Amino acid sequence: MQEAAILLVPLLLALVCHEVGHGLVAYALGDPTAKNAGRLTLNPLKHLDPLGTIAFFLVNIGWAKPVPVDPRYFKNPQKGMLLVAMAGPGTNFVLAVLFALAFHLLASGALPLPQYVAEPLLYISQAGVAVNLILGVFNLIPVPPLDGSNIVAGLLPRSMAYRYMRLGRYGMFLIFGLFLISHFAHVSLLGAILFPPVRFAASLLGVPV
Repeated sequence: MQEAAILLVPLLLALVCHEVGHGLVAYALGDPTAKNAGRLTLNPLKHLDPLGTIAFFLVNIGWAKPVPVDPRYFKNPQKGMLLVAMAGPGTNFVLAVLFALAFHLLASGALPLPQYVAEPLLYISQAGVAVNLILGVFNLIPVPPLDGSNIVAGLLPRSMAYRYMRLGRYGMFLIFGLFLISHFAHVSLLGAILFPPVRFAASLLGVPV
């Protein structure tokens, strides 16, 4: 219960801001779909996917309901989707930096807060760094429909990008397959991909994870 309480605020912020980031960039590029769907809000009830939220507490990887995006509104759909895709992980990395700043301020005692307030906030800030780095790096994996696939597709010739994105129908099966193999083989395959860059980024921020 204590761990869940510490993770709750960072997790909600990470998931909600990730999706709002997608929607805001899409809106800035001329696509009102997310705005019309009421998804440009920080209200977590508009964004949370129950299964994705539960998954984070079980296996430290989660997701929210994807923000609807219509690339037909973009002047350059391929480039537009690349920018929209980058906005989600980019938002998480910005949040990780902000949580790291809060962590260092609290750890140094620079904020005049009583210990019973400062200590929980320190743990929440530390968790915020970890949660946002994990979510950001996970979404950069170039497997459709994760954000990394749209980034890669935006860099490919259009015909190759189309064929590549057609793999999206199998992408989630591949990810769940990695979960199952990791579970039964007692080897964290996704962890082997995620945690080295997460630990490296956390070390740059000076926050133990």
